[in-house]
Amino acid sequence: MSSHRILRFPALAGLSACGGDSDDRGEPTPAVTDAPVDSAAAVVVEFTGVELHGPAGTQQITFDAPKRIDLLTLTGNASENILDATTLPAGEYQWLRLTVNAQRQVIDSYIDLENGARHSLYIPSGAQTGLQLHTGFVIPVGGHADFTIDFDLRKSVHAPENAADDYVLRPSLRIVSNVEVGSIAGGVAGALVTAECTPVIYLFSGHDVVPDDEDGSEPSPLTSAIPQLDAQSGEFAYEIGFVEEGDYTITFNCDGANDDPLRDDVLEFAGTRNISVVADETARADFE
Repeated sequence: MSSHRILRFPALAGLSACGGDSDDRGEPTPAVTDAPVDSAAAVVVEFTGVELHGPAGTQQITFDAPKRIDLLTLTGNASENILDATTLPAGEYQWLRLTVNAQRQVIDSYIDLENGARHSLYIPSGAQTGLQLHTGFVIPVGGHADFTIDFDLRKSVHAPENAADDYVLRPSLRIVSNVEVGSIAGGVAGALVTAECTPVIYLFSGHDVVPDDEDGSEPSPLTSAIPQLDAQSGEFAYEIGFVEEGDYTITFNCDGANDDPLRDDVLEFAGTRNISVVADETARADFE
């Protein structure tokens, strides 16, 4: 299985909060959103709660019952709230952690492959540290904060050497403010997607970036999308949601199945161009 990404897997979207006694507390509403993984029919993570560190120290919110979320259903602008309305102190928060059940050889979190096989999805140190984001955020007094946590599945999901072993999720996460986000959408001409092609759209931060593969070195794709076939038109379409306002470089390649995030791969990119995203708008980039 090639790596996929973004939990944009579903990635976590929507943390809103306001500010302590009636004026300085807030309500966070985290959600999850993602981008799909090759050869996977489902990537399910079992969440048990949320932990945050801010002005009142570390606070633990435990769900009444674990929440299983299939990250592959949360592509483009789709997201799912993971935290019900909760009041928190206003102020600066240093980190946020999603607590999960993802043990070895246990079907709590799991991955279903297109061939019908189901494998346990193991997160190293998941029981101790969960899925942690070290990017801070602010909950304003009397207001709210609205964020999306984006899982990049192409970078995060790793197949085992032994087919009977657990798949491993080493999460690549980013937190995005939904107050200043837009989208990117477009099409890919069917003629570009040959039988040997695994089409992928890569998005890089900044204009005039020379694109590279997902091997952890810079420049590394900020996120990616898998174009989906429209059976009627024969064309492929994609959407990338929750993109912060700003300048980007977008590109297309057919080597999605060959891009291993643990090694330096040589990919051929096509149609590379600059694109700018404006909040609450959809920028368009077509590949013909």
